[in-house]
Amino acid sequence: MTRGNAMDLAVAVVIGAAFTAIVNSLVGDLVTPLISLITFNTDFSSLSVMVGPSDNPAVFYYGRLIQAIINFFVIALVIFFIIKGTNKVARKQVLNKTAPTMPCSYCGTNIPETAVRCPNCTTILDLSKVPEDVR
Repeated sequence: MTRGNAMDLAVAVVIGAAFTAIVNSLVGDLVTPLISLITFNTDFSSLSVMVGPSDNPAVFYYGRLIQAIINFFVIALVIFFIIKGTNKVARKQVLNKTAPTMPCSYCGTNIPETAVRCPNCTTILDLSKVPEDVR
């Protein structure tokens, strides 16, 4: 059991690394150029402020922080849409596999055709399917 879980975790890490490369490429090659069009080709990574004496100042590159924040939000947005799309596809597959239903003869709600007892009104639908020790 532990070996199976460790193998699943190893596969998840490898797929996560590959997915990170894909998302980084998407952000760097497609989204960042679009953002530079909107911001009139502003290079955020070069924005800085110098603090201290003029002969040896400390340089704070706050533009790199801005770029990292933009990348974070773009990556989060991409992952959000990928997960949302995946969940939508999975939900459609589950809906397509639902069991056929029938109306309960007592309360009228839709229940699976294989049901022995209605989950809403608890009416026994087919006494022949109920085991003797439960009756």
